[in-house]
Amino acid sequence: MSDFQSWVQGIQTRTESTLGLLLPDSATTPERLHTAMRYAVLGGGKRVRSLLAHAAGEMCGSLAHRVDLAAASVELIHAYSLVHDDLPSMDDDDLRRGKPSCHRQFDEATALLVGDALQTLAFEVLSQPDFCDDARRQLEMIHLLAQASGSRGMAGGQAIDLASVGLNLSPAELEYMHIRKTGALIRAAALLGAQCAANLDQARLQAIDHFAKRIGLAFQVVDDILDLEANTATLGKTAGKDAEQNKPTYVTILGQERAHTLAAELHAEAVAALAPFGDEARRLIQLADFITRRDY
Repeated sequence: MSDFQSWVQGIQTRTESTLGLLLPDSATTPERLHTAMRYAVLGGGKRVRSLLAHAAGEMCGSLAHRVDLAAASVELIHAYSLVHDDLPSMDDDDLRRGKPSCHRQFDEATALLVGDALQTLAFEVLSQPDFCDDARRQLEMIHLLAQASGSRGMAGGQAIDLASVGLNLSPAELEYMHIRKTGALIRAAALLGAQCAANLDQARLQAIDHFAKRIGLAFQVVDDILDLEANTATLGKTAGKDAEQNKPTYVTILGQERAHTLAAELHAEAVAALAPFGDEARRLIQLADFITRRDY
């Protein structure tokens, strides 16, 4: 096993452990809701956002136990978005992370409440009084996650996505949508990990910000490619769903070959932003490779 693979597994394990402790126990009333929350969050996913938070945190000298909480808050927002995205009123998908989507395993009303509860839990985690020594910094972090999650971020991007079905968007319009739908939360993950540092260097923060913006977009380009090229078993979700729903994607707008080229260009731009920091940015660079070369 490579050093990077070992690091990834270590972060995934500690993320799973942190989330398991933060989520209410299934035996706590209301039991069905808490069982569904744990079902939606635990036991699956690449944890890319947690990996980015920890990699950025390592580059900035952040305290790992604080990054655990910051990363968990982003994972909770991400999980809520997946639960809601899979609903019949949204993307209408029966499969998520290789198992029945939350509304299929439970019911639609429970899935709605799961998303609501996971979103509020994310902010409960980030607003804990003992999370950060600097109250102003903590408020900035809460503000960052709120913006990344709301109408100017992830939720707004999803709204644009739903309104764009059947439309022939320009590349610029597609980028505008995905900077919000996918990129905003990926950017927030990296920045939150960096902001867990006791002494935050602005040059590092700016470099991480630029890196995260480019790699967040690359993540979506690769997602669009995999929707065409990978199978359902590998993806853990229904393959070919974008084409079936007539959604504009980087593949349909640019073509398959140009989409691959764009992913490589975005990767190069992301890595270039970290060049001044050399080996200190090693984990982020390795993650950029992982995100653009993954097969699921």
